[in-house]
Parts: sequence; C-alpha cells; structure tokens
Amino acid sequence: MNHAQLTALGRALRLLGEHGEALTADTPEAKLHEVRADLKRALDQLEESVTTAAPSTRCPEHPNGPVDSAAPDLCLLCETRRRTARRAEYSGGPLPARPAEPVQSRYGVRGDRPQPQQRWLPEQWTGQTWQLCGTPRRDRREAELYIAAQLRGPHAAMAYRLVHEFTDYEVLRVWGTPVRVDIEPMGGV
Repeated sequence: MNHAQLTALGRALRLLGEHGEALTADTPEAKLHEVRADLKRALDQLEESVTTAAPSTRCPEHPNGPVDSAAPDLCLLCETRRRTARRAEYSGGPLPARPAEPVQSRYGVRGDRPQPQQRWLPEQWTGQTWQLCGTPRRDRREAELYIAAQLRGPHAAMAYRLVHEFTDYEVLRVWGTPVRVDIEPMGGV
C-alpha cells in the first residue's frame, strides 16, 4: 500500500466514522444512501490497495504457508518444528547432528569475519586522560570540522586530538598541548 492509497483510505474511514456518529433513529433515507456510497467507495479503495492474498495462517513468520488445523497458529512449518523439539525431549536428547564439513582454517573463512570499518574519533584531554568527545565520524573532514567548532566553543578543552580507527588506532593530529593536572589540591602535599 503506497502513501497515497493509505491517505485516501484513512480519509474514507474517518468519513465513515463521522457518519456512524451522526446516525440516529430518524436519519433520512437520502443520508443512508450517502453512507452506502461512502462505504462502497472505502471498500473499493481497500480492494485496490490490498495486493497479496489473505493470510492462511496466524503465523507472523509464514502468513501464507501451509496450514495445519491442529496447530494453534495454523502453521504447518512452525508446528513441525515444535513437534521435532518435543520428540527430541521425549527421546532423551537432541536429534543427531549432521557431520560438519571440514574447515579450511582454524580462523574461519574471509566471509565469516566482519569487515574492518574506518572511523575518526574526536577526543579531548580532560587533564587526566583522553576522552571521546562527540560521536565517531566516518568522514575525516567532518571530524576535523567538529573539533574546530569545539575549539571555538565557550567550554573548550585544553587539547583535542583526532584518532584514526581502522583495525588499529593511530593518532592523526593533535590540537593544543595536553598537560597532566593533579586532582589533589597543592599536589597532594
């Protein structure tokens, strides 16, 4: 259902709701014919917007799957899975697993590993440690512009740095000079 169909159908149903609220025992015949025409128009719009067959099961995973009348959700596929699980419980354990295919490498194949993602992390010096400020960026220029805006802000830190993250971390650029600040007054004396 596209947006235009959804809007038109909503408008038609709201109009029918208004008709329903206005109905009384002495509603004239002409008004009832108008309600009938609006109801027919809403049904026609609904007929145009529905493109798939009505679901044959109550299963959200397989709405048009095969039907099992004994299943609570009428889904044969899900009921078969549940019966297999119950049968495994009664027989004393899980069903025997199929033999696994040999693995080429103990580290898996390339497709199984996630691809490294390149990000730029803006960090600020808190006086004790480097701390992430702002969200990691996918674009280096955007991260540098963010740090430049932070430097111009009213509560700028004494130093900022841009860290490149790509399977490892590499400090790309540092703005300012990080100075270690002792949190104890008078140097902890």
